[in-house]
Amino acid sequence: MASRFVSSVLVVLVATCSIALASDPSPLQDFCVADRTAPALVNGFACKDSSLVQADDFFFSGLHLPGNTSNPVGSKVTPVTVAQIPGLNTLGISLARIDLAPWGVNPPHTHPRATEILTVIEGSLEVGFVTSNPENNLTRKVLQKGDVFVFPKGLVHFQRNVGYVNAVAIVGLSSQNPGVITIANAVFGSKPAIANDLLAKSFQVDTKTVDWIQSKF
Repeated sequence: MASRFVSSVLVVLVATCSIALASDPSPLQDFCVADRTAPALVNGFACKDSSLVQADDFFFSGLHLPGNTSNPVGSKVTPVTVAQIPGLNTLGISLARIDLAPWGVNPPHTHPRATEILTVIEGSLEVGFVTSNPENNLTRKVLQKGDVFVFPKGLVHFQRNVGYVNAVAIVGLSSQNPGVITIANAVFGSKPAIANDLLAKSFQVDTKTVDWIQSKF
């Protein structure tokens, strides 16, 4: 009976340890300011010598400035990740400002390492995300100033300005380096290019159509 109890306890402990090891680790020190000059290759950045850390390592200025939306999609994302604030290293958060001209779009994209939460500061935005295969259900909503919306980690999502004035949103992301994969850029703008006959079959169009789309990227 005792051995059976011990075996059960060991099973529970192994399961618990497995679950614990599967989660993101918590910081083991007050901060780990990114040292981008360090030769060490780690999952993130090596820590800067704490005696050399300054207030500017935790600071970014410029999020009040409008982004330039004079481009084909009519939007501009201003990121504030560990690349802009070294002090974000190991802290698991970042943010960004999104500017959209009237009817501008932030094209369908994913963040492979982060959930996103968006707050509309100015204007009206249509937002949405698509669930994974095989359902591919679209969840969409039109947001007004002050509204908040969440995009689950890894799902394809988008924003579009549905008003006649510029729109601004601030987003928070659950990673110091969330990454972004813009679907059209990845599929049609890869280097080297994905074979046009492969894409033609995937999208059920002819190769001339694929060639024309690839020329845009």
